[in-house]
Amino acid sequence: MIRILLALLAVAVPIGAVLAYGDANDLARATWAISHAFVENDQKALRMVEIQRRDSGEFKLRARINGANAPMVIDTGATSVVLTYETAKAAGLPLELLVFNVDVETASGRTRAAKLTIDNLAIGKLVEHGVPALVVPKGQMKTNLLGMSFLDRLESWEVRADKLMLRGYP
Repeated sequence: MIRILLALLAVAVPIGAVLAYGDANDLARATWAISHAFVENDQKALRMVEIQRRDSGEFKLRARINGANAPMVIDTGATSVVLTYETAKAAGLPLELLVFNVDVETASGRTRAAKLTIDNLAIGKLVEHGVPALVVPKGQMKTNLLGMSFLDRLESWEVRADKLMLRGYP
């Protein structure tokens, strides 16, 4: 309802200005500027995801990696997106080509991980392509981490109270 009223107001104001001043070119410019502002705000809203903090204190979400569902935890302390072996397999990543030669520290201790690139990582309306990631050997981690190699691609992210807001570029 509010959007409809705002849209009517956006049309009424320029028309009123033209009637008062009598210039149709001013109407066209004013209408374009106002409609462009609405479209820009709608595009920003399309590229935003809000995540509620869980009782555990973590921000958990469900991502899609190359179309496969993947539960993840936001980890700003992780340099990279880190996937479990099982998730990488479900996403159809080329596990037979992986070389586990990157030392990593996990909650379970030290292990080695393999570098790869995720073709498509989506969180709600946020979709990123060619995201650098690591995969750990089978059984080394229980959850996937959404680290800075994804978060750094966003326009912004912030925590306010118990909500994490992720904003992509329009």
